[in-house]
Amino acid sequence: MTERALLGHQPRKRFGQHFLHDQGVIAGIVQALAPVPGEALVEIGPGLGALTAPVLQHGGHLTVIELDRALAQRLQQHAVWANRLTVIQQDVLTVDFKALAQQRGEPLRLFGNLPYNISTPLLFTLFEQAAHIQDMHWMLQAEVVDRLVAKPGSKAYGRLSVLTQYYCQVGYLFPVPASAFQPPPKVLSAVVRLTPHRQPPYPVAAPQALQQICRVAFNQRRKTLRNSLRELLTAPQLLALGIDPTLRAENLTLEQYCRLANHLALQPSNISS
Repeated sequence: MTERALLGHQPRKRFGQHFLHDQGVIAGIVQALAPVPGEALVEIGPGLGALTAPVLQHGGHLTVIELDRALAQRLQQHAVWANRLTVIQQDVLTVDFKALAQQRGEPLRLFGNLPYNISTPLLFTLFEQAAHIQDMHWMLQAEVVDRLVAKPGSKAYGRLSVLTQYYCQVGYLFPVPASAFQPPPKVLSAVVRLTPHRQPPYPVAAPQALQQICRVAFNQRRKTLRNSLRELLTAPQLLALGIDPTLRAENLTLEQYCRLANHLALQPSNISS
C-alpha cells in the first residue's frame, strides 16, 4: 500500500495504527459479520474505512468510534458516507456501550481491527456490558486469540481465557498475515467471533469474585493453588470443593473456577474490586 492509498495519512504509533488493505481479508470479515440493514452496527477503530465501506454497502447505518481526530473528521466529512455514519471521536475505553444500545433499542453488533495495545483491557470492559451486545467480530493479535480459545492445560490458557469463555461463546475464524496491513505489524493476527452468553455456562453469584480468583491464581501460575490462593481459600476448603490443592492455575476448568468464585462470594470481606 502506498502513501497515496493511505490518503496522505501518516500512521501514528501512539494509536497503534496498522491499516488493513487486503481485500480477501476484508471480504472474509464482512462475510463473517453478515450485516443487514436495521442492525445496531458499531465499528471500533475504522481508520481509513477499509471495513466501513463494504459494511455500509450491506447495512443501512453505522456508528464508528475513532480516537484519532483527523481520521474522525475524514469520516464526518466523507462525500458518500457522511449521512449514514454516526462518528464518535472518543477513547473507546470510556464509551458507554449500554447507553449506545439503549439509544438504538437493541443489542449492539461490534466489530473492528482493534489497536493491539488496548485489546485486552477493552475486552474486559466489554464483558462488563455483555448484556447489551449481540456479538463481536475482532481482528486481534494472533497470540491474544490463542488465549481467548485456549483450553485447560495449555500454556496459552489464563485469566483472559477463563473470563472470555465465561462471558462469551468463542469462535476462531481465520488467521491474517502481517502483509495484510500497512504498515505491517511485527506480529501475526487473527479474526475471532465472540457471542455473549444469554445465560452464563455456570452460575456465578458475584462476577467480581470470579475475576479476583482468576487474577490471583494466574498472577502466580507456577505455584500450586495451595500457595497461590492461600490468602483467599485454604487447602481444606479447596479439597471440600473437590479441587486438588496441588494443581496449578492452568489445570482448572471454567466450571471449577466458577465453583471457587461462588465459595469466595460467601465471604464478601475477601472480595476486592
